[in-house]
Amino acid sequence: MLKSNLSHLLDLSGKVALITGASRGIGRAIADVFGQAGAKLALVARTPGPLQEVAAHLRQTHPSSDANTGQETVLALPADVSDEAQVNQVVQRIVATWNRMDILVNNAGLISFAHISEIDPTAWERVITANLTGSYLCSRTVVPIMERQKSGRIINITSISAQTGGVSAGVHYSASKGGMAALTKTLARDLAPSGITVNAIAPGQIDADPNLLTPEGRQRLVEMIPLGRLGLPDEIAYAALFLASSMADYITGATLDVNGGILKR
Repeated sequence: MLKSNLSHLLDLSGKVALITGASRGIGRAIADVFGQAGAKLALVARTPGPLQEVAAHLRQTHPSSDANTGQETVLALPADVSDEAQVNQVVQRIVATWNRMDILVNNAGLISFAHISEIDPTAWERVITANLTGSYLCSRTVVPIMERQKSGRIINITSISAQTGGVSAGVHYSASKGGMAALTKTLARDLAPSGITVNAIAPGQIDADPNLLTPEGRQRLVEMIPLGRLGLPDEIAYAALFLASSMADYITGATLDVNGGILKR
């Protein structure tokens, strides 16, 4: 029976969330929304300056310390998620601070636009490593903690490119996101007995970087989208909040399309 007040189902108070690629765009939006929902935030990105800026903003807009323990509720942890040693250091710091791990959002990654003839093995490896290997390393590192807790959420930010090949991104980008989609389904199967859910969000064209598109390119994309506009980072963050919340307790191995209707299935 539905309860009259459902807001508590979206409450992340007491939960610890690790969000990669948190210095801008979708990752920053997810951090902001999760902070509003009460989560303790561990923010990861390669660039310390922008990451510290986001952390400072979140400390201003959300409580900067837990009233019960005095602990900080926002950690800025500069790291490259494709480096196993750095990922281990990040997770060790989180556990030392909060002694748990509840939510992992694998959002960090690179996008590249190139024809296959222009993608040499180094460029291929760079994108695959950042997008797919980084998600694998972060997941592999947090899973033992979640298994001990008998609970956890892993949310992978994939892309419509994993399903359609995309509009213009390179084959290495689409392949990396397709790998993340398969990673999602297999981890969901393997981790379900431990009470861990694993899901993905597949954004369409999101207005996360004003420098990524020319005005002409933007207009062409808008004309392809049934809802007639690009998506917003916050709209991906709201989907992530749903998957991280108690509302999604019985959802695992799923991919949530947030694309304005450009792909219907």
